[in-house]
Amino acid sequence: MERSAIGGIGFDLDHTLVIDNKLERVAFLRLLEEIERDGGHGLGNLDAEVARIDELLAWQRQGPASIEDAVGRFARGCGVEAKAWYAQRFRSMAVEMVDDFVIPIPGVGRVLAGLSERGIGVAVLSNGWNPLQIRKAQRAGFDGPVLASADIGQQKPGARAFEALLSALGTRPESTWFVGDDPHSDVDGARSAGFRAVWFDWEKKTFPPELLAPSFTIHSLAELLVILPVEEEVR
Repeated sequence: MERSAIGGIGFDLDHTLVIDNKLERVAFLRLLEEIERDGGHGLGNLDAEVARIDELLAWQRQGPASIEDAVGRFARGCGVEAKAWYAQRFRSMAVEMVDDFVIPIPGVGRVLAGLSERGIGVAVLSNGWNPLQIRKAQRAGFDGPVLASADIGQQKPGARAFEALLSALGTRPESTWFVGDDPHSDVDGARSAGFRAVWFDWEKKTFPPELLAPSFTIHSLAELLVILPVEEEVR
């Protein structure tokens, strides 16, 4: 019998295990309907509204701001009070939309089963918030730990985020791999934390030349099972 020489593997979530089809953008547009019924107003132009929402989400994801902060800023921009109810409504709508919007990356179920057969522990580390990220991971058939940056208090590529992943996996950096699609937050963050970094380049991007190259590059999740090292089990 063979088992892997790897202690554990961490995965990014969005664009690695699932595609969420701009779920949070749509949730903001749906929230706008309710804000307008409360007397607020949007920008009156869909392209402008989408641009405003995408900018707001980028601000929330890249800094210390919470979803509550983002929804509050959105509400004030629509001319209404930033009620706590709006953030609660946004969260509930986003989670409820998962089954309709989120699509697993092809082959994810087979890969997760293959890792389980080899005794490799897995966990998700995502820049996002729970329970949304947990529901997305479940949509892909993932039932391991799902760590979200909002819970950790730091986003990838921050060192504290990867330390939290090691704690969840119970592994050391040198025996841990991380798989993700983003060269900066996933690959560079994992390499800086001492992991083996696997770049999942299914979108045919160009890897930034200023960054240290990943340990491996794959173009489908199935390739992960091919590149895994193994060792003979001691009997």
